[in-house]
Amino acid sequence: MIIEAAETQLQKLFGLSAEQVQRVLDTATRGEQGKKQGVFCDIYFQAGTSQGLTFDQGVLKNTSSSTTSGAGVRVVVGDKTGYSHTGHVNVTNLLQCAKVARAITEHASGNANVALDASDSLGRHNLYPILNSPVDIALQEKIDLLRKIDKEVRQYDARIQNVTVSIACESYTIIIVNSLEQIFVDLRPLVRISVSCLAEENGRKETGSSGGGGRYEFSVLAEDNMWQEHAHIAAKMAIDLLASTPAPAGVMDVVLGSGWPGVLIHEAVGHGLEGDFNRMGTSAFSSLMGEAVASPLVTVIDDGTMQDRRGSLNFDDEGTATGRTVLIENGVLKNYLQDKKNAGLMKSGVTGNGRRQDYRYAPIPRMTNTYMAGGESTPEEIIASVKYGLYAANFGGGQVDITNGNFTFSAVGAYLIENGKITRTVKGATLIGNGPKALHNVTMVGNDLSLDRGIGTCGKAGQGVPVGVGMPTIRINGVTVGGSQ
Repeated sequence: MIIEAAETQLQKLFGLSAEQVQRVLDTATRGEQGKKQGVFCDIYFQAGTSQGLTFDQGVLKNTSSSTTSGAGVRVVVGDKTGYSHTGHVNVTNLLQCAKVARAITEHASGNANVALDASDSLGRHNLYPILNSPVDIALQEKIDLLRKIDKEVRQYDARIQNVTVSIACESYTIIIVNSLEQIFVDLRPLVRISVSCLAEENGRKETGSSGGGGRYEFSVLAEDNMWQEHAHIAAKMAIDLLASTPAPAGVMDVVLGSGWPGVLIHEAVGHGLEGDFNRMGTSAFSSLMGEAVASPLVTVIDDGTMQDRRGSLNFDDEGTATGRTVLIENGVLKNYLQDKKNAGLMKSGVTGNGRRQDYRYAPIPRMTNTYMAGGESTPEEIIASVKYGLYAANFGGGQVDITNGNFTFSAVGAYLIENGKITRTVKGATLIGNGPKALHNVTMVGNDLSLDRGIGTCGKAGQGVPVGVGMPTIRINGVTVGGSQ
């Protein structure tokens, strides 16, 4: 039965009663043949607002606001999934969605004789207990913050010619109801600032950027130490690049800095550990459970329970409580990231990683906050150990082929290491390699684990979801570096 508090939300946001929602579930699970055995259905409701502001060239250039109200009905029968959604929520449209979703499963090919993992959710969290929705904060307060950041970046150095600052806020109510008589309600806030600037000297132009945020109140974002840090990072990057020289090319030892460089773990390793890719046998890590896939120094964890983090959730988009999943422990593959469907098909437990961009999409296995655990070396010891190599403090874009683990990443804010010391800024460095092989070549792991500042958005199957990444300073031997020298 739908609990009273959830029924109040359904009535308030969508004008639906508990009886109407139950009719939709019954229609989806009954289908044309009148069979209910082994059929699972959930309805994902979403309502809320997102807001964006951009300050460019010293003036407010753009403001936007959009409201979302919709629901999607999913039916799962074995390895067959039917999904249908509507942006106009009423009982008539939801009943039609239920019929369409069930019809898809009845007419699709596949194996209906495998049970979906219907594990109940345990370990309830309250990871983002905010009092004030970020979208309800006065517009003038947000504009004042944009103006302060713009001023701070310009004051950093006279060579900075232009600054662009943006703020994004959102707040959504999520309600999930399923055919197991479970219901979950979550209020999900998210805030982020992004800072970029252009520096110019003697006709040379370079850019720097920084940003961050999380699932917390706008007042946290507006704290001086928060926005000032991003202003200074963006400004320093642009100014440092003015003095940069072309990056060397060749095979060399590479030191990755802590924090955002963990995106390499996310892309080159994390996607390959998602359950759907491994169930279908398309991942470089398929069939390697229990085997050594990395150096004994490497432990990789996905944790959706970290307070206030961008990638954290109280429960995933199926209603499973998020958890802390050790994926690789001391180099050995221990777990994959699972949603209900793939966990059932692979006969493994759910990990709380069934995620979706919004109500228009069915959930699939996705990362939350994925990072490499810390080690025992100091960052200074790691840098001092390299005779000649590259120190990558930040990453730009990158891509990976999950079927073989091959990756390419551009290093932004890279520095040359010579005789154990960082000597000069270099530009245009690209790291080229293979995820599993790179993990085996990790020879030192720092004691300075940190997560990124809250900027990550992960793309998969046409969906984007907020995520976190992280790592300590690490040394990887024998990385191919593409450069221009």
